[in-house]
Amino acid sequence: MDRSKEIAGFLRSRRAAIAPERAGLPSDGRVRRVPGLRRDEVARLAGVSTEYYTRLEQGRAGHPSAEVVEALAHALELDASEREHLADLLAPGGRRARRAPARPQRVRPGLYLMLETVGHVPAFIVGRRTDVLAANQLAKAVLTDFDALPATQRNLARYYLLDPQARERVGDWERIAAETVAMLRLEAGRYPDDRRLADLVGELTLSCPEFSAWWNDHRVLRRTHGAKHYIHPVVGELHFTYESFQVPGDSDQTLCVYSVEPGSETAKSLRLLSSWTAPDTRMVQDRVGEGG
Repeated sequence: MDRSKEIAGFLRSRRAAIAPERAGLPSDGRVRRVPGLRRDEVARLAGVSTEYYTRLEQGRAGHPSAEVVEALAHALELDASEREHLADLLAPGGRRARRAPARPQRVRPGLYLMLETVGHVPAFIVGRRTDVLAANQLAKAVLTDFDALPATQRNLARYYLLDPQARERVGDWERIAAETVAMLRLEAGRYPDDRRLADLVGELTLSCPEFSAWWNDHRVLRRTHGAKHYIHPVVGELHFTYESFQVPGDSDQTLCVYSVEPGSETAKSLRLLSSWTAPDTRMVQDRVGEGG
């Protein structure tokens, strides 16, 4: 990523989203040529000079202090994901370089066992770039069999945005796809020099008509919890709530578990799917034998 362009794009998009009235700024009678806050208004709200904020938005202000970053986040009403993204974009180069991914991610044996332990609901582990590192049988039945794909294609963003089946199977596809792009945006801010992530963004840009608009709005999102709706070709409607947990020992791995209401139609459908997709017990045995 071009750091200066990313900083400029993000800050402009966020100040454009805030009306002066919402920020408590009185009208000054000037004609507004662009939506949202002007640079001088953001500077005033953050307690910095207009000149400094202008240089900051242009990527020419060096690395601001944590206090300045927090003041900007408050002025722009950033949520937790946006604050994290801003801090990543404005972080010193050395910090960013140390955090760059160095080797392929590995899922430890205990996590494979955990996926099978919660085998009555879909569960999977997502790594950097939304790579799907592991999934239990129900996750593969509800979404797609990631293990059957080439290793380079086992990716949640590729599935949601490029697999024609996903557009039919994922309820509220546009919302889920846009949220996934926002997750990639957050990842790009954290790892700006990740070549595989850049290649994925390039592929999605060329192959998904909607991707560029979502990418260019600079929305960011960290996966935490929410609702998912799928339309399975065999059992029909499936409604889940999901929770995501950062894996201890690897902040770049996330365990995602789908939950269902006991006795619900979705719970009954999952039992039916389980009977049709008997788990391959060799998966756990082979993974344990690999030593991680």
